[in-house]
Amino acid sequence: MRRPGRSQLIVAVLLAVVGFGAVTQVRVNETDDTYSGLRQQDLIDLLSALASARQHNEDEITRLEDVRDNLQSDTSRRRAALSEAQDQVDNLNILAGLVPVTGPGIRITITEDDGTLSLASMLDTIEELRTDGAEAIQVNGKIRVVAQTAFEETDAGFSIDGQAVEAPYVIDAIGEPATLAQAIDFPLGPRQQIEADGAQVTYDELGSIDIESVHDPSPLKYGAPE
Repeated sequence: MRRPGRSQLIVAVLLAVVGFGAVTQVRVNETDDTYSGLRQQDLIDLLSALASARQHNEDEITRLEDVRDNLQSDTSRRRAALSEAQDQVDNLNILAGLVPVTGPGIRITITEDDGTLSLASMLDTIEELRTDGAEAIQVNGKIRVVAQTAFEETDAGFSIDGQAVEAPYVIDAIGEPATLAQAIDFPLGPRQQIEADGAQVTYDELGSIDIESVHDPSPLKYGAPE
C-alpha cells in the first residue's frame, strides 16, 4: 500500500479529472449568463438605458417632493388664514354682543339713596368705558350693551333696548381693570356726574367677569355688503 501500483495511479488520476470536471460544471451552472451572449455595443446601449431610467426616476422623485412641500406650504398658509379669519369673527361677535364672554374687568354699582341717576350720566358712563377699551358691557346682568343699544329714561329708571331696569344699576365691563377704573374717576368724569345727581357709585376691579347676556340683532332693511 505504501507503493501504489500502476493501475492505482491511473485510477487516482481519473478520479481527480472527474472531480475537477464536476466542480467546473457547477461553477458554470451558477454563472448568470443573461448578458453573456450580448455584443459590446449592446451592453453599452443597455447601460445607457439604465442610466437614463435612473435619472428619470430621480427627477420624478424630486418633482414629487417639490409637490409635497408646496402642498404642505399651501396647507399651512390656508390654516393660518383660516385661524386669522376665525379670530376676526370671534372678535366681531364679541363686539357685536352676539356671544357670551369672560375676562377681567370692573363691576360698577350705582345706587340712588339720595337722588336719581340721570340718563346723561348713564350714557356718559357707558361711553367712557367704551373709550377706555371695554370690549363687552352688560347692565344688571341681563342686557348686553352694543353700539346700537337704545336708552330711554322712564319714571322707574331706564328702558334699555325695550327692557326696564331699575336701581341699583350694576354695570359689568370687560377690559383692563385699572384702565376702566380710570374711566370712572378722572376729573369731571362719571363719578362727579353721578354724585352731582345725588347717586353714589362704587366699583370693584375683578380678575374674571362672566357676561352671559347677548344682543339679539334686528335684521337690516337697507344696508347690504358690496
